[in-house]
Amino acid sequence: MLVASELGNSPWTVLAEGLAVQTPLAIGVATVAISFLVLLMWIPLRQHPGLGTILNAIVIGVAIDASLGWLSEPAELLPRYAFVAAGIALVGLGSGLYLTCYLGPGPRDGLMTGISRRTGLSLRVVRTGIEVTALTIGAMLGGTVGIGTLAFALLIGPAVQASVMALAGRPLHEL
Repeated sequence: MLVASELGNSPWTVLAEGLAVQTPLAIGVATVAISFLVLLMWIPLRQHPGLGTILNAIVIGVAIDASLGWLSEPAELLPRYAFVAAGIALVGLGSGLYLTCYLGPGPRDGLMTGISRRTGLSLRVVRTGIEVTALTIGAMLGGTVGIGTLAFALLIGPAVQASVMALAGRPLHEL
């Protein structure tokens, strides 16, 4: 929904786009390369991959392509803003659902949960910091930023934390 809104992509897509601008890599290859770099960041956090880590890497791309195939792109501005809000809410809910199954987080969520577990900081704070960092680096490298990108960066952390709390009843690092 965020992509279909045409109001900006996620901060990680901005980072991949910026990397693609600065290197001969295509955006998809840059995304995979970034995922592997993020997985390396798991080592000092003692974060462990699982089935969810692998499925996240496969399912997210397939789900985006499938959704964009049937999702119409609204022309009016108000529905486009609604797509941004709904997209953020759905990513927050989806993250909470799969994180509370404990089958292994995706690369970026593993970074978030690992930092949260090691520092005691809330998922909200950690995720927001990670997203703002990815957005900043991506913009500096030449990635495209929109109002939807900024909204995602600032609101996905609270959305994930609220979803985890609603589903698990307490923070992940307490389980």
